[in-house]
Amino acid sequence: MKKVWTVAAMSLLLAACNVDEEQETSTAHGGHAQHGTYYHNEQLALLPNEGTQPLTFPPLLAPVSEQGNEVEYALTAQQGKMTFVDGVETATYGYNGEFLGPVLRLKDGQQVTIHLTNELDEATTFHWHGLEVAGDATDGGPHAVIEPGETQTITFTVDQQAATLWYHPHPMGKTAAQVYKGLAGLLYIDDAKSEALQLPHDYGINDFPLVLQDRTFVDGQIDYEAVANTMSTLGDTIMINGVVNPAMTAANEKVRLRILNGSNAMTYYLRFTDDLPFSLIATDGGFVNEAATMTTLTLGAGERAEIVVDLHDFVGQRVELLNGDTPLLPIDVTATRQAMDYDTTFNEIVLDDTLRTMEVTKTVTMEGMTENFLLNGKTFDHERIDFRQKQGDTEIWEIENIINEEGAMAHPFHIHGTQFLVVSVDGEEPDAAWQGYKDTITVQPNQKVRIAVRFPEKGIYMFHCHILEHEDVGMMGQIEVY
Repeated sequence: MKKVWTVAAMSLLLAACNVDEEQETSTAHGGHAQHGTYYHNEQLALLPNEGTQPLTFPPLLAPVSEQGNEVEYALTAQQGKMTFVDGVETATYGYNGEFLGPVLRLKDGQQVTIHLTNELDEATTFHWHGLEVAGDATDGGPHAVIEPGETQTITFTVDQQAATLWYHPHPMGKTAAQVYKGLAGLLYIDDAKSEALQLPHDYGINDFPLVLQDRTFVDGQIDYEAVANTMSTLGDTIMINGVVNPAMTAANEKVRLRILNGSNAMTYYLRFTDDLPFSLIATDGGFVNEAATMTTLTLGAGERAEIVVDLHDFVGQRVELLNGDTPLLPIDVTATRQAMDYDTTFNEIVLDDTLRTMEVTKTVTMEGMTENFLLNGKTFDHERIDFRQKQGDTEIWEIENIINEEGAMAHPFHIHGTQFLVVSVDGEEPDAAWQGYKDTITVQPNQKVRIAVRFPEKGIYMFHCHILEHEDVGMMGQIEVY
């Protein structure tokens, strides 16, 4: 569906670079100039992908029942066991399986019922990241706890445009560990426009989901407690769709990659070998207006992107998706399909001068690097409402990442229950990667980002840093939409 906006009418944590010098900066924090050691964390050296395991794709979740426009699903958070490295079995979490979860595919206008069961030994929630639903148990924030052995049923009507979203747990203080152990899955929204567009759409054939995550294996084990770091838990091993050292095969045609950064904290700097160009066709919340050609793409934790890459000229060759210079995914190209032309115009997003000149009504400051991760100088209090906003109204929020005495680092900022538009970055027009609908943006140190925010539903929603360790220690606030 077309979204109507009415107004009264990059952190592997910016990987592998240290800037040790002090710099003086004026911030909104206290209104004074501050000195801070401005630097970015040096991540663990990523192990190169050896490409020894076939990449697999999560199954599409079959409905329990489907009648007309009504559809019913069942999703269970459960314990499992997997072998990732060295032939060693490790305990895991998964949705309807041993690790990660199936793709839940919904359509705009559908009436959806989902039965959510917790078979873990600890409480959890089911959060629908990017889905525009009521801010109650449906959204699955930290208030919507499901205890072990319990089932909760949610019902909602899908009312948003086609997009690649995801779902994951959101229990206060436990989100990072549960995602690290395997709780994450993709959620696709289709609509009439997406079904009519000429784009690669054959799941697992020319339309591929890629869930990017990192882990550090301790004697072959996924042991979050052994590697956890409040600053950011970063791994040395990349897995895609739960596969370590993956490789995939694709035909010599244009292929679509739906990429999720499902890591706890890592930012990915994506490109292909020889800087092969690709087209960005969608961001977090759906299609961009026109395909944007690029050679690099930065994805912070929680962000998604859909890209199309043309493999026509690479028959019999291997093309690699890279993170910086580190191989992530080798793609072996075969001559099995006929290349087709696809649409390059998709959406009608209007960011007019009215939005650009509206006054800021809500300001969020983010700070913290080694401890004391704060939003507006506070940690999360589930009894406190930080903001209020009227349903359907558009307001301008300004998000600022300030430098304090600890220093500074990039923070991915996420708002539940909405898809917003980026109005400006430090007063300038955003890059192409931020010109579509977004629900998560990675704000760099000393950067100010203005966004136009509209909530289509009522309720209480979280806004927070999507480095999961920061979220867990309280870098989170609440807005009541009335």
